[in-house]
Amino acid sequence: MSTILVTGGTGTLGRPVVERLRQAGHPVRVLSRHPHPEDRSAFAVDLRRGTGLTRALHGVDTVVHCASTPTGGDITAATHLIRALRRAEVAHVVYISIVGVDRIPLGYYRTKHTVERALEASGLGWTVLRATQFHDLLVRLFQATARLPLMPVPDVDVQPVDTDEVASRLALLAQEPPAGRVADMCGPRVESLRELAGVYLDRTGTRRTTVPVRVPGTTFAAFRAGHHLAPDRAVGRVTFAEFLDRHPIE
Repeated sequence: MSTILVTGGTGTLGRPVVERLRQAGHPVRVLSRHPHPEDRSAFAVDLRRGTGLTRALHGVDTVVHCASTPTGGDITAATHLIRALRRAEVAHVVYISIVGVDRIPLGYYRTKHTVERALEASGLGWTVLRATQFHDLLVRLFQATARLPLMPVPDVDVQPVDTDEVASRLALLAQEPPAGRVADMCGPRVESLRELAGVYLDRTGTRRTTVPVRVPGTTFAAFRAGHHLAPDRAVGRVTFAEFLDRHPIE
């Protein structure tokens, strides 16, 4: 079985990717800046500085790149990773991106698109999967806005997808040859963010009045135009309501 390394392997998406690859019988390595000393599959790596990559990549066949942060540093991390992948002659890198990164002028989306283009030009075997927003992201958004007496909700539609379903797709792609950009993966429904906020409030027993917020600017104009949606790629099965039923929030 091929040896597969997962960056961000302890995160929301990376953890289930690791689980599925191990269930399939693959030796899996996980990158972490502070790995547990007794975990032989975890390697101490700082992607932003590029330290530890040579040892971690020795003997690796495929890398699934899930590590990412909206606070910045993804381009530097990807630069270090691509250089190290070339030196280690890794055959395949799988990257998770976001639907609409080439059409929505949000800084984080532009960064993801830049990483996509860097992989395309790298000379490596690569696969890119774009997905819509995860249910987990909406929960974090609603948890933050529900703290206010009136709950502000951006006046946009979303098409959230289940993290576990995306993880399963990434794990399959990692076990196949490089495929370039594959078909987008999106949730089963396009729904207004305000409707989903109502579902969240109902499931958590929280009493709040939602207030639609129409944010000005080109970024939210692109969201309102639906550039982050792909109704023709509604391959996910788990709805936001079903996700909350499976993962009750205290």
